[in-house]
Amino acid sequence: MLRTTLVAGALAAALLAPTTATATTPTATARAADQAADHAADRAAPGAADGVVPALTDARGRVLTLRGWNVEDKANRGPAALSAITEKHFRDLRAQGFNFARLLVFWDDLEPRPGQYSQDYLHKIGRILDWAEKHDVKVLIDAHQDVFGPAFGHRGIPEWATRTDGLPFERNPDDWFSEYFQPAVQRAFTHLYEDADLRRAQARMWRVLAERFDDHPAVLGYDPINEPMGELGEGEDLPTAARRIEREQLTPMYNRLADAIRSADPDAWVFVEPTPIVGEGVPTGLGRIDDPQVVYAPHFYNTGMEAGADYDPAAGWIESYEQAVTRYPREYRVPVVVGEWGPLNNSLPNMNRFYRDAMASLGRYSSGWAGYVWCYGGGYCAVNADGTFRTNKELTAEPYAEAVAGTVRGSSFDAAARVYRLEYEAAGPRGSRVTELSLPPGAWQVAARGQAVVLRPAPGRALVIAAPGSRVTVTVTATARG
Repeated sequence: MLRTTLVAGALAAALLAPTTATATTPTATARAADQAADHAADRAAPGAADGVVPALTDARGRVLTLRGWNVEDKANRGPAALSAITEKHFRDLRAQGFNFARLLVFWDDLEPRPGQYSQDYLHKIGRILDWAEKHDVKVLIDAHQDVFGPAFGHRGIPEWATRTDGLPFERNPDDWFSEYFQPAVQRAFTHLYEDADLRRAQARMWRVLAERFDDHPAVLGYDPINEPMGELGEGEDLPTAARRIEREQLTPMYNRLADAIRSADPDAWVFVEPTPIVGEGVPTGLGRIDDPQVVYAPHFYNTGMEAGADYDPAAGWIESYEQAVTRYPREYRVPVVVGEWGPLNNSLPNMNRFYRDAMASLGRYSSGWAGYVWCYGGGYCAVNADGTFRTNKELTAEPYAEAVAGTVRGSSFDAAARVYRLEYEAAGPRGSRVTELSLPPGAWQVAARGQAVVLRPAPGRALVIAAPGSRVTVTVTATARG
């Protein structure tokens, strides 16, 4: 969890600090602070001014930022399920400054037969969460599906919960996403959304997960279904069908599943996804989810880039996406965390520009993101086999404020100059004093202007402790590259 290191000596220093204060690593102070760590709650209700996308906040009112990656094992199932995920994933994530992981789990592994839940699978999920907690990484548990599930050669919804009415299905290995538009797959989604017994089964599955992990300190929230799709009506184009599916089928489904989760876990966030069509700049048709702890969790993919095309800065795709994706959270007053993003071919000529533009855009409206995917190799993998970033993906590792104790007035990172700036108004006397910064590998100088002091309790971490109500400006400057 996000760990606050507030002790009496540091508090006194904050109140008495001069207008500019920079501290080198205070070993003794850091040890004392770590021993007195206040494990603040990570679950709270969002809030923001009119017209602004709300931010995630914790129980002490601190503004949270999540940055990380998806963690998965799609290759193994049954007794070998999740075996490709190791503690190394979380140790390496945290070492690069990331604090968030979206963990893919599969209903077909959890409930291979109706009503029979795999205790072994639940134990493996718990072990992964223990690793995440050890390395201070918050986890979103994602019930993942690709092309519905194993009935169509993929993972997700069990075969026993797949109903096709005998409609045809034909594999297309060269374009697996097109398989979503096969008649059998589309009909399977309709039955999942509409059949009473399948609705109950999906809700029971989520109650099992929430009951098992509601008190695990690494769990931030639950994502009920990855990239939900549906059945196109006769004469409908894709955007029209997507809005109808979101309005008439996904909205009631999320309300049902939020109720199921909430019956077991009163605090966790529920992350709701639109259909993937949002990636084309189409605003969602989702309606209100009647739950106080909802996060809007779209994905950030472009069809052309997924097919191998280079990024075209002049096409305005990122700007169009940002405009479309912020409508729902502004209307329904919920924060945004992008659940997946990142192109398959990250080394094309314009991809350096893409990562810079994408990071700037995500920073304008989101409370965080999970890139796809933290693995060691080629394809979508974030890092090579030796753990070094693949081309251009190092641009995702920036300094950022994991938790701000006050009202954020401005936050930005100048990638060229490698300078991060945060300006905030510190909370009042009853609020938290401690703002937490995450720093990627390398040498970074951290300075704070205002009635604030900087502590460096550990590599990759910095704390800013401010006097109540003070205006603070934090500057993080790279003095050497990692």
